[in-house]
Amino acid sequence: MTATQGLSPADPGQLKILICLLYYFPHRTGLTIHVQRVAEELVRRGHHVTVLTARYSDDLPRDDIHMHEGVRVVRLWAPIHMSRGMIMPAYPWAALKLMLEHDVVSVHTPMLETALIALLSFLTGTKIVATHHGDLILPNGFINRFIQNAMFLMYRLLASRASRLLAYSQDYAQNSYYLRPFLKKTSVVYPPIQMPAPNPEAVARLRAQWSQDGGPVIGFAGRFVEEKRPDLAIRALEVVNRRYPRARLVFAGEYDIKYEETWQRQQPLVGQYRHQLVFLGLLKEPQEMADFFAACDVLVLPSDTECFALVQVEAMLSGTPVVMTNIPGGRVPVTETGMGLLAAPGDAVSIGEALVAVLDDPARYRKTREQIAEIFSFKETVDRYEQHFRQHAKRRRS
Repeated sequence: MTATQGLSPADPGQLKILICLLYYFPHRTGLTIHVQRVAEELVRRGHHVTVLTARYSDDLPRDDIHMHEGVRVVRLWAPIHMSRGMIMPAYPWAALKLMLEHDVVSVHTPMLETALIALLSFLTGTKIVATHHGDLILPNGFINRFIQNAMFLMYRLLASRASRLLAYSQDYAQNSYYLRPFLKKTSVVYPPIQMPAPNPEAVARLRAQWSQDGGPVIGFAGRFVEEKRPDLAIRALEVVNRRYPRARLVFAGEYDIKYEETWQRQQPLVGQYRHQLVFLGLLKEPQEMADFFAACDVLVLPSDTECFALVQVEAMLSGTPVVMTNIPGGRVPVTETGMGLLAAPGDAVSIGEALVAVLDDPARYRKTREQIAEIFSFKETVDRYEQHFRQHAKRRRS
């Protein structure tokens, strides 16, 4: 099967949408979950969706094309890895062929191939709608600085060519060094958030497992990487322990990350608080995440940078308030809902004090599931994506 096979003729009103990003299902990050949710809902609405992505792991099927939940997934060989990025030798030819057969291209940045996609858009006449998922910020080091600067230059070429740029929030767009130069062509679309209701029996089992002595449970959902600042979550226990000495901090997410050494560097700190820390690893199923959030008394996100952090709203939908650092983009869910508190970035004491305040009066920071779902409506998010794709489709539909 070749990269140009598999699409049936589009009916009136249907679109052929090509989505370009580096990682896709089964990879689990906020970005990949975001794209997967939109792609699958667009298929349910009758559109034809193709995802062009990397075969980022040898565990993935060798076939370069397969279907997942109605979405056609084209995976390309990626023999060279550079930090989080990868080089795919077949990308130019595959992207060109796919762009010729699709009506519009949805690009998800940051991404190494952005300049190439911009060039192919010019050659094929296919319009680009680009969603920006956060400025690329890598750990210190000469190679990482080179990668970061090169990626930004390539993004600028794509942004200049794109018909529309989509941001998670106006707050983030105005503070993003990627988006700020292009605010006139930037629109805001909240990320697509869906969360099953927690299972009360599973929640009770988790709480009994993590808090055998009845202490509060603080959750952390995300990778154990420098920009997420898990070290601040741990250091905040010094403040929390003065009032809640039996507190537990439970981490849901990968912690031994290949492309950086945060886990190794923080081992002395982890060892210091080992009796209060629980590491679950990556939870892949939405129901597992819903039960995790509901079993926590509060979720903490001490990130230095964050475009939005879907886990905040997922926790809120599960009934759990949030302590988030007061950073552009990341503060939006708390400020929009009131379901939590903001803390000073980089300040473990401020984070600890905010955690104590929420634990002292949790009812003050709780909203109903319906209130949260109304603010962050999944249907409205996909509606807006669909509207932008129709507006910029190569062949207008009746």
